Amino acid sequence: MAAAKKAVLGPLVGAVDQGTSSTRFLVFNSKTAELLSHHQVELKQKFPKEGWVEQDPKEILQSVYECIERTCEKLTQLNIDISAIKAIGVSNQRETTVVWDKYTGEPLYNAVVWLDLRTQGTVETLSKRIPGNNNFVKSKTGLPLSTYFSAVKLHWILENVRKVKKAVEEERALFGTIDSWLIWSLTGGPNGGVHCTDVTNASRTMLFNIHSLEWDIELCKFFEVPMTILPNIRSSSEIYGLMKISHSLKAGALEGVPLSGCLGDQSAALVGQMCFHDGQAKNTYGTGCFLLCNTGQKCVFSDHGLLTTVAYKLGRDKPVCYALEGSVAIAGAVVRWLRDNLGILKSSEEIEKLANEVGTSYGCYFVPAFSGLYAPYWEPSARGIICGLTQFTNKQHIAFAALEAVCFQTREILDAMNKDCGIPLSHLQVDGGMTNNKILMQLQADILCIPVVKPSMPETTALGAAMAAGAAEGVGVWSLEPEDLSAVTMERFEPQINEEESEIRYATWKKAVQKSMGWATGQPSTNAGDPNIFCSVPLGFFIVTSMVMLIGARYISGVP
Repeated sequence: MAAAKKAVLGPLVGAVDQGTSSTRFLVFNSKTAELLSHHQVELKQKFPKEGWVEQDPKEILQSVYECIERTCEKLTQLNIDISAIKAIGVSNQRETTVVWDKYTGEPLYNAVVWLDLRTQGTVETLSKRIPGNNNFVKSKTGLPLSTYFSAVKLHWILENVRKVKKAVEEERALFGTIDSWLIWSLTGGPNGGVHCTDVTNASRTMLFNIHSLEWDIELCKFFEVPMTILPNIRSSSEIYGLMKISHSLKAGALEGVPLSGCLGDQSAALVGQMCFHDGQAKNTYGTGCFLLCNTGQKCVFSDHGLLTTVAYKLGRDKPVCYALEGSVAIAGAVVRWLRDNLGILKSSEEIEKLANEVGTSYGCYFVPAFSGLYAPYWEPSARGIICGLTQFTNKQHIAFAALEAVCFQTREILDAMNKDCGIPLSHLQVDGGMTNNKILMQLQADILCIPVVKPSMPETTALGAAMAAGAAEGVGVWSLEPEDLSAVTMERFEPQINEEESEIRYATWKKAVQKSMGWATGQPSTNAGDPNIFCSVPLGFFIVTSMVMLIGARYISGVP
């Protein structure tokens, strides 16, 4: 019997979407932007000490290989010829820091994840060395000095990990964010791997001058980072190298395919949402929540707690575009916490069902400041709290409050962005895994008092990486000209509550935020003793108390 003829769909482009919680490989039709197939692998996070968050770089790399292999198998089952994949792009969790041995390819330490707080002491020490009248770090990088960014993580590793110190002395060490680690490994690793990063990822290290688009000597000296370990800086859309398939990977047809697109995940989502014009914005709901507004070729600095960052540079000879960014540390991560730590969810998807059963938090407010507060506060001393608990409060109310928390945090950064930009957004474009939750999307519209608009194909982060890869010089299978971009169908959520009710709920949330501050340092909250909030406790205390109450309730009711 003759073999079935492979379907010809025109040039295809693959995208590695390496996030904090999972890795995916997705394949798109470059002419229609249609998603043809994908595979996802969930990743483990390690918490060796309180506030520490790590991942295994080898597990991350292996998850990429597995996703590529499984996606190619699925394409073959769909009778799609994988040799039609003409380019691959990479999108990645930003700031997460990896140091490895360039001769063996072995990581010298676990990846220190962007959420990690171990460097708080480092930040406090370094901040004393910045002149009050000359914050050269912020003026060069657009970033506040924070545990969030790579430079302080790398500084800590260089000071505290003997294995890394030795490798640096012997000129064996390479540093990179996750994109650099993956590109180096996928292009050969110790056998000729390309050590590079793109401008969007470089702009999150706090070692990169966003004006000159180069590693900055003064910043490297300040953070005591040797420039010899840094990757080469490239644009977001050009051929970095060719795929060299690991012996463990069966998808041999991808051997020699150009790796030609690289964007930090939030920049990739901005591109995938086609926010190419000044003033266009998107909000991505993933592990954290990130609102980016394109400011064009103008580098705009915020007066309201937002970051100035590189949005993209789509070609070596193309201009760089900038963005204002509001960063929230905990969004989807709060759902995972309810599932894994409290056990009140069996799956992440169950939160929508629980929240829908009550339709209210019944006066319960949740501030998930597990890693302090990011924009607009930049308050590392904050910790998570749940306020307004009564004997009536149950897991459904807490699930609803967790979803509301994501929406309130988005409201805070949207308010800051509206003040910086001067022109309020008339609607909010959204993407990311959490946007599949319709309760969340409706809550977001209600709390913002503007429509929320979601693309029917929510994988905009991967799409952005694929667009950059396919449009690269020497590949040229994806046109970024406005007339060639595929129209996207949208789902729209309109506000359904009156503005006054929304403002009352938001004002109460802001009181709860004040109560969350000062926990880590023992400093009292500025609103200590506020009678308008019934209960304000650290989450550790809340968990123990809730478990005691639950055991007692089960005993009283006769439940074994």
